[in-house]
Amino acid sequence: MKKIVLNCEKLETRFALLSNNRLEEYEIERFDDSPKVGSIYLGRIVNLEPSLQAAFIDIGAEKNAFLHYHDMIPGGEDLLERRAEEAEKEEHNGEQLTTRRSKRNAAQSARAAEIHSQAASLRKKKLTVNTIPEFFKPGMEILVQVVKSPLGTKGARVTTDISIPGRFLVLMPYADHIGLSTKIEDGQERTRLRKIMAELELPEGMGLICRTVGEGRKSVFFKRDLSLLLDYWHQAESAIDSRHAPLLVYSEPTLLERTVRDFMTEEIDGIEVDDPAAYKKIHDMLKRFGGLRMARKVSLYGGAEPIFDHFKIHSQLDTVYNRVVRLPGGGHICIDETEALIAIDVNSGRGRKTTEQPEFILQTNLEAAEEIARQLRLRNVGGLVVLDFIDMKSARDRDEVFKHMKKQVKSDRAKTKVTPISKLGLMEMTRQREHESVLDTVYNPCPYCGGSGRVKSALTMSVEIQRKLNTVLKNKKYRNVAIRVIMHPEVLARLKNEDSDHLRELEEKYRNTLSFRADPALHCETFRLVDPATGAEL
Repeated sequence: MKKIVLNCEKLETRFALLSNNRLEEYEIERFDDSPKVGSIYLGRIVNLEPSLQAAFIDIGAEKNAFLHYHDMIPGGEDLLERRAEEAEKEEHNGEQLTTRRSKRNAAQSARAAEIHSQAASLRKKKLTVNTIPEFFKPGMEILVQVVKSPLGTKGARVTTDISIPGRFLVLMPYADHIGLSTKIEDGQERTRLRKIMAELELPEGMGLICRTVGEGRKSVFFKRDLSLLLDYWHQAESAIDSRHAPLLVYSEPTLLERTVRDFMTEEIDGIEVDDPAAYKKIHDMLKRFGGLRMARKVSLYGGAEPIFDHFKIHSQLDTVYNRVVRLPGGGHICIDETEALIAIDVNSGRGRKTTEQPEFILQTNLEAAEEIARQLRLRNVGGLVVLDFIDMKSARDRDEVFKHMKKQVKSDRAKTKVTPISKLGLMEMTRQREHESVLDTVYNPCPYCGGSGRVKSALTMSVEIQRKLNTVLKNKKYRNVAIRVIMHPEVLARLKNEDSDHLRELEEKYRNTLSFRADPALHCETFRLVDPATGAEL
């Protein structure tokens, strides 16, 4: 039994997908102005970097978006063709201008001639990665779509290969291609759907993909969906004429809308939502897309207990924030997110006397593969993932674990690629990363450790303080001068107890008076040497 649970609050909306009461997918949406994946912007080229083969685009965000040259080609040809048509109109209008106005329009005519020349060159020469700098210059406006949200210090990743997903179709304005979801496997159904797609009134040069939820649907559903998608596209396309970049021209639907669009299939038995306004919105959308029978699947939760507590989701979410996740057979996995990759280690655990038996090792690795696939979805992590399974001597066992992992990630909505276990006993996989992980969304880096998970010990800080004091006291400038050392309370406790004799020796050796004070607001790896009389730093 599959159920969707939605918790709607003022600052965030939370989505949970349960399968037989087990949490399978989790997503958070917070309401801010950062670029969302799927949103379309009219951006302005800030600069081109030939060494990176990329352009940086101002889309109105805190950091400029990154646009690779390869991703400029799909919409680039259409953009330059538009500019060519505009130039021809300007050139034609320029010929009709009177002599009195010719001076005022000289710059405009020169610009039209330049664009016209570029367009003429374009018609003779194909737009490629190598020719992009010839046609695109800083200051030009370009329509782009966000394909990856800002991550850490990096801006959003964008493309001109725009696609707009609907309930049953995906519209591709710059791709002349008609396709079907690979998850629709029945041959007769694929033939029926191709016939319906071919009969749709699609503008020339555009493409469509039929989504999995379109399986078994009548043509009227596709016509309605296409009409809505074309409206979205025409609104975005008209923004090119506005010349007001940076400008958001199409916003990716909210989490509530995406829930209906992407998740609500025949496999889902029901939706529970705890907000009346959200309930009405989802009910109306389901009624419009799937009829009254589908709309009846949504229910308004009215219990006194918070909805995530009622469905025991909070207790399952604990594993999402923990480094160690336990396995049913007694083993566990350790998940470490780093800048370069996600490292996952599989351990057999303790308490089993038969840990050397191949059957037990295989069973633990199979359990780990299932849990790893689930945790990657729940944590929304991606990029390169390296898995260190328990060593298996049998090639058959290694192949079984590989096949099991491929099976587990097959249902993942993010694009995932898995490689067989290497000679070193490692499995490598990549998972498409579009958004920040759940950990990055919920947590800020620790102000003490900076995200490393480690801080210097009190002993280490005591050594550093004594080393600094030795350096300062050797300077004749500070002979017979009182010095006060300010530090974190934990470090002071170490100095007053275990290391008090060492500090007394320093005072006697250099004939200085040393005093020590604690400052709880001070970072545990920071200390200050000051003149107690003036408070000046030494």
